[in-house]
Amino acid sequence: MLVHRSSGRAGATGRSFKILIVASLRYPIAQPFAGGLEAHTWSLACGMRSRGHSVMVAGAAGSDPAVVGYEFGALPVGDAGDRPDTTEHPLVRRAEQSAYAGLMDQLRDGMLGSFDVIHNNSLHPLPVQRAASLPSPMVTTLHTPRLPWADRLLHGPTDGRPPGSDQDFVAVSRATAALWRPLINARVVRNGVDTTAWRAGPGGPGAVWFGRIVPEKAPHLAIDLARAAGFDLTIAGPLIDEGYFHAAVAPRLGPSVRYVGHLAQTELSELVGRSAVALVTPVWNEPFGLVAAEAMACGTPVVAFARGGLPEIVDPPAGRLIAPVPAAGFSRESLDAAVSAMTRAAGLDRRAIRRRAVGRLGRSAMIRGYEAVYADAVRRWNPS
Repeated sequence: MLVHRSSGRAGATGRSFKILIVASLRYPIAQPFAGGLEAHTWSLACGMRSRGHSVMVAGAAGSDPAVVGYEFGALPVGDAGDRPDTTEHPLVRRAEQSAYAGLMDQLRDGMLGSFDVIHNNSLHPLPVQRAASLPSPMVTTLHTPRLPWADRLLHGPTDGRPPGSDQDFVAVSRATAALWRPLINARVVRNGVDTTAWRAGPGGPGAVWFGRIVPEKAPHLAIDLARAAGFDLTIAGPLIDEGYFHAAVAPRLGPSVRYVGHLAQTELSELVGRSAVALVTPVWNEPFGLVAAEAMACGTPVVAFARGGLPEIVDPPAGRLIAPVPAAGFSRESLDAAVSAMTRAAGLDRRAIRRRAVGRLGRSAMIRGYEAVYADAVRRWNPS
């Protein structure tokens, strides 16, 4: 069944859009979310509907039917030990290519209906490659550093126009936009969190780390930091890379460090809200840093490595940025500095942090940003 829902109210641009959101096939769009991409797709669809827009989401089999109205694919499992989010197993790649090709054909031929704008929220190259064949403008959100297919597809037209000027691209942070230049000039619309779901909490004595359990997120570094600072630590999130978990995280668990699994959003919000500080410890350039925004919405101070988009989110009223360290671990000097930052952050005003998150990182700001992007894309597509 194809589902379009709206509240009947017009958006900030004065008109309602009919939107098709193309989701990633690597995980269903359902709670508890596998990662930030799935959470963002859910939030975008629900936020747009609440503003009066008609939204259809095309996503993976097993998605929540209240949000995803059209399931256009299911991927096979790769080899044992493969990460579902990054596997390049031939069976997975062929199934994914076929699913996106079928979806693009249906959109080209109008089989799913007509839309004012198609929002590509996937990481697959085929929607970008096929955008010119569609009967509506496409907006693509860049959720990652520059992907391998970018240089092949976005080398730019030959008529002197800027690269990527025949499509609309949005980056989730200034740092991510910079990584995609000079191939394209992307507008920046920060991700937003639902501050009615991520509620203010009272704080507590312990620290929290939450997110995907993968090497690039490096929860093992959060454990080392929390132990050195004398904080108990609770870790929550899906086991995406079980080999990494058993090698680097499980041996560090103990009386002061516990892993509580993959929590539903309500449970996770309560956990974060009862924590003194949230640790964000990536060893890659985090494109945005959704967990930092979610923690701030709970009033919880954030201590984060100054990598990628995190410096655009975490500032002195809301937390402390610390110097990045390699996956191998902290030096004595860097650990001492991080411990000091963690202690100072835990004493910040939780109400002020919550207010800052609501004002700067709430979902309504994200929705207004995308409404403006859609309006510009539609205006360019139909200049009359």
